[in-house]
Amino acid sequence: MKGEGCLLAVLRITISAVKLIIQIPCYNEADTLSQTLADLPSTIPGIDCIETLIVDDGSRDGTVAVAQACGVTHIVRHPQNLGLAKAFQTGLDACLQRGADVIVNTDADNQYPGHYILDLVMPIVRGEAEIVIANRQITQIEHFSPLKKLLQQLGSWTVRTVSGTDVPDAPSGFRAYSQEAALRLTILTRFSYTLETIIQAGKLGLALQSVPIVTNETKRPSRLQRNMWHFIKAQAGTIIRLYAFYEPLRTFAYLSLPFLLVGLGAWLRFLIIYLNAGGYAGLLQSLTIGTGLFIVGVLILILGILADIIGKHRQLTQETLYRLKKLELGQRNVNRNP
Repeated sequence: MKGEGCLLAVLRITISAVKLIIQIPCYNEADTLSQTLADLPSTIPGIDCIETLIVDDGSRDGTVAVAQACGVTHIVRHPQNLGLAKAFQTGLDACLQRGADVIVNTDADNQYPGHYILDLVMPIVRGEAEIVIANRQITQIEHFSPLKKLLQQLGSWTVRTVSGTDVPDAPSGFRAYSQEAALRLTILTRFSYTLETIIQAGKLGLALQSVPIVTNETKRPSRLQRNMWHFIKAQAGTIIRLYAFYEPLRTFAYLSLPFLLVGLGAWLRFLIIYLNAGGYAGLLQSLTIGTGLFIVGVLILILGILADIIGKHRQLTQETLYRLKKLELGQRNVNRNP
């Protein structure tokens, strides 16, 4: 039975034309872009057409000129720098508009060797996954300090816990997306898309896989973070906001719990002393404080219930947006092939 399934997958790949677009968000990448483009594969088994797409996020150097000289298939430009997350979403939308069946996102600094794109796209071509994320094997990267390795592992563990996935390297930006996954994802934050897409994928039930890779040594510092602590603060804020966005009732329940417990504790203290003393013992402040804290806890919990109801409406809106994108994509395909 397993062999028959593999045979059917191979037949499907053979008879279906599959288009891959490799998108590269760029911000002042003129020095490294040509090397990155030169390292990309020209053919991949199961892929009939490979195109490249540059998202120029307001570059002020010769990034666009380099892309044109290297023969990039598509160039999309932001008039000003809008950030990596916005550039990524622009790239996804542009790739879908151009008929991509598989989308690979990579960085322009040549950190990710191009030959690993084969490993990223094959699980999608075979129908085994909808998102495939490269695992940089953080512990083996020599130029990462022990503290950075620890923080990266801690961050990935947090994302796995929040999203319900098993992605070992959450911040990795070297990824492949199926057309279905690209239609489903909508980026809400501006700092980075890496954690948000994993959390969204986990909540939407998209199939994720990881493949191990060995990275090239980066030749310039990251433009996404000013320093390590800025990166930690931004990513932690993203995780908290997204968790509250997708799990509002649970989030507000956690927030209300201390108030409810302390309030009940104050009531219990008053009751125990009242019973032991055989009547009023002058501890009315415990009853007052306990009542106030308990009311605050209940109000927070009610806010959580309201937020959860709003979340259900958001899910309906998200499904509507997905269906609208699907219809637009289908109409483009009809117009291309009348």
